[in-house]
Amino acid sequence: MTSLATQRYGRGRPSIAPHRVDPHREETDDIVFHVENHLESWRHLAHFISLARAKRFDPSDEDHFLELKGVIVQELELIFSSGECSSPAKDDVHTMMNNAPSLRSLSQSNEGALRNLEHQWHLIYIAWHATLGQIKVKHRTLEVLHPKTSLLQRWSSW
Repeated sequence: MTSLATQRYGRGRPSIAPHRVDPHREETDDIVFHVENHLESWRHLAHFISLARAKRFDPSDEDHFLELKGVIVQELELIFSSGECSSPAKDDVHTMMNNAPSLRSLSQSNEGALRNLEHQWHLIYIAWHATLGQIKVKHRTLEVLHPKTSLLQRWSSW
């Protein structure tokens, strides 16, 4: 990932979700961590859609938007490779990314197309929240079923 993806943008723009590195995180929490970062990327995507709708973006916004799309697709593959997620469907995410080729393109879209894109965004965003909740419950259940293992993992990770 480039340094551009982790720096703050000027003029109050949100940054692309920074990838925090914490070597003491348990392996079972890694997927939770990645999905939370992915959700942050989705929040930023909504910001860029609103910039396109308002037609208030500049070339640097366009660059950040395209980089964000790349980050979202990379994070998606990382999350799905864990085998713990099946929703939202990869095809739905890829379709949405393909329906938003650039800010310039979105700014030239009609109102119906923008509403449809926002609707797609919302459905995927809610699906990610549901998935995150399911993963958290699954990991808490595993911790309750195997408390000594979890305690041992925490102790050994220090």
